Amino acid sequence: MGDLATTPQDVDPRADRLWPTTAAVLAHRAATTPHAEALVDGERRWTWADLDDAVDAAARSMIASSVRHGDRVAVWAPNCAEWIVAALGAQRVGGVLVPLNTRFLGPEAAFVLRRSRARLLVTVAGFLGKDYPAMLEAAGEPLPALDRIVEIGGEPRNGVQTWEDFLAAGAAVHDDELEARAQAVSPHDLSDVLFTSGTTGRPKGAMCTHAQTLRAYGVWSAVVGLREGDRYLVVNPFFHGFGYKAGWLACLLTGACIVPQRTLDVPEVLRVIARERITVLPGTPTLYQTMLEHPDFSRDGVETLRLAVTGAAAVPAPLLERVRDEIGFSDVVTGYGLTESCAIVSMCRYDDPVEVVATTAGRPLPGLDVRTVDAEGTPTAPGVPGEIHVRGYTVMRGYLDDPEATSQVIDADGWLHTGDVGIIDDSGRVHITDRIKDMYIVGGFNAYPAEIEGILLGHPEVAQVAVIGVPDERMGEVGVAFVIPRQGRSITADDVVTYARANMANYKVPRRVRIVESLPMNASGKVLKGELRAAGLEGSLSW
Repeated sequence: MGDLATTPQDVDPRADRLWPTTAAVLAHRAATTPHAEALVDGERRWTWADLDDAVDAAARSMIASSVRHGDRVAVWAPNCAEWIVAALGAQRVGGVLVPLNTRFLGPEAAFVLRRSRARLLVTVAGFLGKDYPAMLEAAGEPLPALDRIVEIGGEPRNGVQTWEDFLAAGAAVHDDELEARAQAVSPHDLSDVLFTSGTTGRPKGAMCTHAQTLRAYGVWSAVVGLREGDRYLVVNPFFHGFGYKAGWLACLLTGACIVPQRTLDVPEVLRVIARERITVLPGTPTLYQTMLEHPDFSRDGVETLRLAVTGAAAVPAPLLERVRDEIGFSDVVTGYGLTESCAIVSMCRYDDPVEVVATTAGRPLPGLDVRTVDAEGTPTAPGVPGEIHVRGYTVMRGYLDDPEATSQVIDADGWLHTGDVGIIDDSGRVHITDRIKDMYIVGGFNAYPAEIEGILLGHPEVAQVAVIGVPDERMGEVGVAFVIPRQGRSITADDVVTYARANMANYKVPRRVRIVESLPMNASGKVLKGELRAAGLEGSLSW
């Protein structure tokens, strides 16, 4: 599949016709280029043959651990080789991957594990000072489906199996059993369930199959110009579609080398770029801006970079010019997607001019139908704003065990109602102008006001709360919470922030809190968040 990069950019490579499953792509790489470098994780270097052998070992261990076809396997860990091995090992034998956000606290992780009915959890001994198994135990929530917790890099302890013991248990599984399980996996079986919060504030699991994932990211790879021989520093977290599907999975499809980055540590990123001669660096605009301003930055140190893949926020044209002129990227692309559409809808092409990348989210992937509609559901003309609808192979199979929520976002004709407002111009390019769902993006992480509001309402002194996102120079956007105390009670902004930090991932914690006596409402009692945004920006309370 090394010819992906030379395929005409608007011709679908149809990776789903070449391979039935994600794990089959790896087997192809191991058979055709066994000795090429596939993965560099710190001091460890893996060829494609090495990686395939490691995935086989994990797949045997999945069988030994009684993971059946269709069972969910969760991974709660930072970017590392074992994350990929666990994911592909599960998928090789018909398991369904459920990634967990590394910033989750115990109750948030427990909700996803319970909702997905995960049978097995692969996690780590510690990351950023967090003991994930201990956090899960402290949450005290029942997880009846969870049979086993496997910990990478930890010591044996009660209720937790080490990664080494997990792998050792699979050694007894015969080749014939592994092959039979792998052959039983269909392209139309689920490959993963990625959870995302919606307007109700409760996370929902978007189900995607092997076939649609392979097709989407075969096309994506061709569109952005990823190719065999590239060295891809994956800084986006693997639990997100950007780091997983547009990250290491795209490397499998093209033969690019995967270099995982655990944290967004700019000095370390600069060191790895120089040491590993990185050619592809994804990230939010914040990453590139921080690199340019860092004292360790030098043009010579990043001379190998050629492709920047960005998203999650608008990319100002002046920053794009600096990215190209000062960092030296020859190609910069951005795009638009959502978890319910396999994390991708549209992309700029690698040869698009700067003004296109700065002002649009590119054109829809080949083979997708994208339109905008007005409030009555009537398609709007080019240049006229409307809600963006998507139809085609990237659209999820539905929300896990939630047909009602599914029917609210996917209509009878197969159109996914994204909740995002935009226009489609005469050239077919997508421009995102607003978000119906009120979601905002903090340093590349999606923050959902309804979910944050629901958590803050658990504070005994809080009567009402409304959260909005406002622009922030460093983070892109940050949250502002407007809080009404309970009658006869008092609460301070510091109290709210302290409570938030104890009960939610740090990117969700509002950066500003305003204690108010009332919230602006319409006649039906709905909070007017437009007025809140104005207040958040201007510092006035005028309702």
